[in-house]
Amino acid sequence: MTTVLGEFVLPAGEPVWTSTLVDVLALFDVEEKAARQALARTAAEGWLTSDRFGRRVRWRLSPPGRRLLAEGADRIYGFGSGDRAWDGRWLVLLVSVPEAMRDLRHKLRTRLSWAGFGSPTAGVWITPHPDAEADAKLILDELDLSSQAMSFLANYGALGQERDMVASAWNLTEVATKYDTFIRDFTSLDPTSPNEILRAQTMLVHEWRRFPFLDPQLPAELLPAKWSGTTATALFNAKHHHWRAQARDRWTELATE
Repeated sequence: MTTVLGEFVLPAGEPVWTSTLVDVLALFDVEEKAARQALARTAAEGWLTSDRFGRRVRWRLSPPGRRLLAEGADRIYGFGSGDRAWDGRWLVLLVSVPEAMRDLRHKLRTRLSWAGFGSPTAGVWITPHPDAEADAKLILDELDLSSQAMSFLANYGALGQERDMVASAWNLTEVATKYDTFIRDFTSLDPTSPNEILRAQTMLVHEWRRFPFLDPQLPAELLPAKWSGTTATALFNAKHHHWRAQARDRWTELATE
């Protein structure tokens, strides 16, 4: 549901009937009851508002829903792997949570990981992107941990190997495997009918949207040789551009039926 809203409803800028959303989700073998339940959950979370016209209901994005989807779109479509210049500096964050506070530890780990940080050892979080400090501060403020944290910028020293630190902080092998799967699934995909193209475009974005949370976008000099993320990024951009116009045309047709 979220992918459909972000890929089609957001750029169209128009309200959409329940029947349209149900019909589109049916392309993914989602039954009508399940589609309606997903729609109700999304509305309950504040992403959508509704207007009733007789027995029909039309949905539009709420201001918070539009903002969240726009932010997500910027992150998804602006995401690229291994394409940033780097000056060699690391942002280092020191913050520890007692073992007994497991729920807080889990929230901290989840949110910092989503923000691109890795943890080479307990209580230490790193990223090669100094501008991520603002995200870290927001996370720590919301978790009421800022007063217990320290941050600083540093270059790697003479002890140990920088690549060993990277390997301890991030499981790049797992990320590369997911990229390989993405490449395998979409390289030869060649939909022809309007419904097939809309379905392919939606699946493309749905699968791609997880990579901004999996891949810390390390500088090229820290990545393994022949990093598959570079190939996957080029594939996503090419397929998305190739299918976009026809997929949106088909969405418009379905939305006006």
